Amino acid sequence: MKRIISLIGIGIFSAISSTFSPTNSFAAENNVYDFSWLDKEKEVYVLQNRKFRKKGAFYVGGTYGLSVNGAYIDSTEINLMAGFFFSEDWGLEFSYKTAEGEENKTYEGITAQNAVAFFRQIETATTAMIVWSPFYSKINTFNKIFYYDWMFGLGLANVSTTDNRKEFTAGSDSNQLTEEDLSGVSWMTALRFYITEDWSTRIDFRGMHVNADSAISGETDTEKRWNNYYTFNFGINYAF
Repeated sequence: MKRIISLIGIGIFSAISSTFSPTNSFAAENNVYDFSWLDKEKEVYVLQNRKFRKKGAFYVGGTYGLSVNGAYIDSTEINLMAGFFFSEDWGLEFSYKTAEGEENKTYEGITAQNAVAFFRQIETATTAMIVWSPFYSKINTFNKIFYYDWMFGLGLANVSTTDNRKEFTAGSDSNQLTEEDLSGVSWMTALRFYITEDWSTRIDFRGMHVNADSAISGETDTEKRWNNYYTFNFGINYAF
């Protein structure tokens, strides 16, 4: 996990450095720089050499993800996504995910003490996001250039969850989970590394937040609380 975070950090630092460097700050492909040491009648254009274009392109893809904040449940997920960029910087993305979870050692340790730990896990989720991709950069390593985009997304989600609130009710079947459909907020930040003009790999970090009933230890009533879910995802995209 530390290696993954380090690689993402290097990519983000490279993108920021490339975008905000003194010779490259906010430079579009048609920007004109005034070089006083050149002939005043000549114009010098700063070219970003954007090899891979997104404007007007549809894409589909899939990722595999791991939860990073499950207090009592460790889960994995599969995401299917489709999107469209109506400019180089702005687009829309729709995704569907299905997740599977199992109790982790923390949960097993609590139940071993004859206590009950409340959990709510995601089963499926459908999201719609607006995507902003302002940073485009490249890495030159091992005598090869790698191009990538840094993207951000924000949107709404429809989430199906299960929880164990019935374990807190005397006389209930403790093995029976409660199913519920909820609305929430979803966001992501992603690095999209280009392999070819059509194919690219993708690393993203996703968050989802839903406000739902939570059981309280020692009480039969529930109260509304925010449930937060974070995952690292790895996958591939195809653009056309």
